[in-house]
Parts: sequence; structure tokens; C-alpha cells
Amino acid sequence: MRAVIQRVNGAKVTVDSRTVGAIEGEGLMVLIGATHDDAPDDVAYVVKKIANLRLLEGELSVLDAEAPILVVSQFTLYADIRKGRRPSWFNAAGREVAEPLVEQVVTGLREHGLTVATGEFGADMMISMNASGPVTIWVDSRDR
Repeated sequence: MRAVIQRVNGAKVTVDSRTVGAIEGEGLMVLIGATHDDAPDDVAYVVKKIANLRLLEGELSVLDAEAPILVVSQFTLYADIRKGRRPSWFNAAGREVAEPLVEQVVTGLREHGLTVATGEFGADMMISMNASGPVTIWVDSRDR
């Protein structure tokens, strides 16, 4: 499982001009991608990193600051661009695998008491955010 975590000062995701998820103030924008063999331990690792990484001002985590998170599914995190000019999506899990895994990440973060907004799985989404810093971190559960 992969996540790209960005520190933001407000973010929102819209689908067909309607806001489906938004956070205000300092928090995190998290793009999540899943691959075919991701398992509960991959989810747990990513949840722990998102909740505990000290990325906010004053070296605080979202748990420390009780800051909000916007989670958006992003299959393109598993793009393979080694050959040619067209990315391959072979390593990205299909909806039947990926959607429950992304939901497990959201549930895991909420179980920590965090406020979590989401995008809409599989939709053509528009993301607006105010990157802060900028701070962008890549997390891959295979790197444990």
C-alpha cells in the first residue's frame, strides 16, 4: 500500500462541481493506492504512519494536533512507467480489492479519534488544496 501525504492548510475534493469532502485549517491531504496483495498489516502500517508522523507545525502529528485528514483513493500511485510513454496500471489493485482497503485506512484513522473526510472512490475528482511548507512524504508499506 502506498500513500502520499501532504501538509495542507485546507483542502477539498469535488465531483461534478459538488464538494464530497473537505477539511479546514492545518491538516493532511493523503492520496492512497493499493496493490493486489495488500493485507491488513499493510493497512495498519500506513494508518500508523499517517496518524503519527510529525509533519505539522511545531513537529506535531495529526494525533497531537487533533488535525483533520482528507483521504483520496489514487490508483495511479502504482503506475509503471519503465517502458514507453504510456503508464501501465497492472500493479494497481482493481476496485474490488482497493476500495475495501482504502475504507479500512479511513476506518483505522477514525478509530484513532481523527476527523477524516474522503473523496469518492472511482470518481473523476478535482482536488483543491493549499500546500503548506510544502511538505510531501511518500509512505510504502513494502519499505518496512
